[in-house]
Amino acid sequence: MLGTEYPLIMGTMQAFSRAELVAAAANAGAFGIISSATFDTKEALREEIRKTRSLTDKPFGVNINLFPTSRPVSTEEYIDAVIEEGVRVIETSGRSPAPHAKQIKSGGVVFMHKCARVRDARTAERVGADIVEIVGVECGGHPSMEEVATLVLLPQTVDAVNIPVVGGGGFGDGRGFIACLVLGAEGVLMGTRFMVTKECPLHDNFKQAFVEATETATVLAQRSLDEPSRVLLNETVEKVLEMEKRGTTLDELMPFISGTVGREAMEKGDVSTGMMSCGQVVGLIHDVPTVKEVVDRIISEAKEIMDRLCRLG
Repeated sequence: MLGTEYPLIMGTMQAFSRAELVAAAANAGAFGIISSATFDTKEALREEIRKTRSLTDKPFGVNINLFPTSRPVSTEEYIDAVIEEGVRVIETSGRSPAPHAKQIKSGGVVFMHKCARVRDARTAERVGADIVEIVGVECGGHPSMEEVATLVLLPQTVDAVNIPVVGGGGFGDGRGFIACLVLGAEGVLMGTRFMVTKECPLHDNFKQAFVEATETATVLAQRSLDEPSRVLLNETVEKVLEMEKRGTTLDELMPFISGTVGREAMEKGDVSTGMMSCGQVVGLIHDVPTVKEVVDRIISEAKEIMDRLCRLG
């Protein structure tokens, strides 16, 4: 359905999911997705799509963010721009895609929705999604308030819907790749692993911090806002957790959790400030390879595991 060589999707990673990284994933046989939310205008999004196409002749997608944003965005205009540019896959995430499903489906594209609860996967199928991605509490970014692990959530979702399911949260190598498929998924979603690659425009200081991090280096922040986010633990996050524990408002938290603060920290390479999405799988990441090296390694490991399992039979 995606037209890609391997059933491996590079998760949408906000400001990092730009042309160079998305094209690198596509050229390596995986599926990359541009993040539309990081563009101020639909014209800028069009330019990024065209830039990506100039770097690869392989398929890629565009994510339409449905989370509330601090600046007004015309979701409908962005969807139209993606369809008009001939992108064959649209991924939605953040909220129910129901209000936009008709527009997406009428564009003749593959409609993929990312969510974190079984009931949301059912809703996505009901409104016309062709593929559903489900992420467990291990994932970097936004899991659900229910905090169910992928090991349980993924097979539950596979049993609950009749469309293909992609699993995410806790996967970063060939072992996780095979485990995800064994749990019933048709494809595997990985984000954090691709953040720590040479092509990812993440500051080297953060990449090094990820390499040195253990599986306990992430926490869930913003629970008090009913918007949990798994992030790398640092001074800013410790402050946010402290404020949430004693009770606070969104306005009080904004100076610490806003995207502006995060972008400034990323640009400066200041690992101690801002909030950087990061999954628990960071504990399995020990190097900074190219995207192609990551994909080749995952597929090679997966084939070795399959050979070993077949010998056991």
